Formats: sequence, structure tokens, C-alpha cells
Amino acid sequence: MGDITNDISSTIGRRIHAERVMRDWSLAELAERSGVSKAMLSTIERGMTSPTAALLVRIAAAFGMTLSTLIARAELQGGGLQREADQPVWRDHGTGYVRRHLSPAGDMPLELIKVHLPAGARVSLPAASYAFIKQQIWLISGRLEFTEGDVVHRLEPGDCLALGAPSDCTFHALEAGADYLVALVRG
Repeated sequence: MGDITNDISSTIGRRIHAERVMRDWSLAELAERSGVSKAMLSTIERGMTSPTAALLVRIAAAFGMTLSTLIARAELQGGGLQREADQPVWRDHGTGYVRRHLSPAGDMPLELIKVHLPAGARVSLPAASYAFIKQQIWLISGRLEFTEGDVVHRLEPGDCLALGAPSDCTFHALEAGADYLVALVRG
């Protein structure tokens, strides 16, 4: 999976560059809008580093899109069937967070993402990453503590949570780790 992850980091970098150029933004403008330094953005665009989920969320939000949309635009080809072997997999090496984009490319507003979060791992995402989407989380296995603003939800396998208004969120896998499906609708 390491090679796939490296390829995706490279294609994400190229996609970020393409999105920036389409908007006629300088590196400085994207840095200002995303809160990510020009030096880091340049390194990401050139595929020289594997950015964290938190950085990618900030960059995607600056473009007015979700992390899923950014990854999908970077990697997916057209067609109605997305074979498992062709599904983009992205890993945050800092936390062990693994995100598999299940949905085929297309104009459908629904996206399905499968996430694995190792035992004890915690990923925090800002409200901005939820500004353009409605989302539900279905816990497949393990136990997940999901903090939405000031509210803490403790999910058991089979539980499904519909997220409320955009707020800062934290995913925390408890002792066994967690595998969960994220269903999101854009717009």
C-alpha cells in the first residue's frame, strides 16, 4: 500500500496546483486562505511530502470543497464502477488514519468513504471541513468516540450518526480501533 499512498500524495499535489491555477491564485493567496505556509504548499504541490489530513482539510476548504472531493478529483477516473483495487487509499502516517474513497467518479452528490482509525488514534477536523456537506457515520467495527462541538457520541458497531450543523469534530478510536463508513452529500 506504500506505493499507492505515495502516488496519491503526488497526484494530490498536482491537483492542488491545478485547482490553484484554475482560480488564478498565487501560492501566497492560497496560503492566506488556507492558513498553510507557502513553503509547505510548495512542497505538497511538488509531491515532496505526504500532507496530514488536517493540512489537506484546510487546503480543500480554501477551495470550497471537502477532503473527499479533493482526493476524488486527484485520483478518480470516470465510470460507474469503482473496483476495490482502483479505489484511492490515503494514509496519514502521523496517526495511522487510513481513508479509502469507495465511490466512482461522477456528478452524483453522494460520496462513500471507508475509514480505519487505529486503537487510541485521534483525528480532529475543523468546522470548515463540514461547511459544504451533510454527513452520516456508520460504525462497522470497533468503538468510536466522536466529539461534535461540545457533544460526545460513543458509537458501538452498527450505530449510525447523522451530523448536525458544522462544528469542530474529533474522531477517537477506543481500545480496539475503529472501521467506519462515512456517507456524505455535497451542496
